[in-house]
Amino acid sequence: MFCLGKKIKMSQIWKEQEIIPVTVIKVAPNKISSLKNKEKDGYEAVQLSLNKIRREFRTANLNDFKVGDAIDISIFNEGDFIKVSGLSKGRGFQGVVKRHGFRGGPKTHGQKDRLRAPGSIGTAGVQRVVPGRKMAGRMGSDRITVKNLEVVKIDKDSNLVMVKGAIPGRSGGLIEIRKMKK
Repeated sequence: MFCLGKKIKMSQIWKEQEIIPVTVIKVAPNKISSLKNKEKDGYEAVQLSLNKIRREFRTANLNDFKVGDAIDISIFNEGDFIKVSGLSKGRGFQGVVKRHGFRGGPKTHGQKDRLRAPGSIGTAGVQRVVPGRKMAGRMGSDRITVKNLEVVKIDKDSNLVMVKGAIPGRSGGLIEIRKMKK
């Protein structure tokens, strides 16, 4: 099973004399807006909508779903393991020291403003910059998937799922949740 949710915050809960770090996810009811079948579309998938956001989830069995039905928090139980996907936090344009962990140049021997510079970027023979070279650029906003996260607590009144550990993204960001097979 699968659904869409929104990351609310990081928190912690007490369970049997132990503090467990959790991420709180709000799972409002998702409506099934359309079904994709093999004959017409070439693949089988279920399209869910949460407010105005729509995402497709591939599935092998379309017989369990009908257009207009809702998928809500009742698909989860405490102790289930899930897989969560989302966009990591964007960090903007970053240099090579932060983006790739370069050490930087020496502070002496005539190096005035070159402490955080990448150094030489080309080769002597080819005389061009080779594709794939680690350089400064945009960082973050990548799709990240975290597997084997345990559902620790469920609050059905508030539609909240508490998952052990951290999940990608900012607070309020869209999260795709898939229940893992046992």
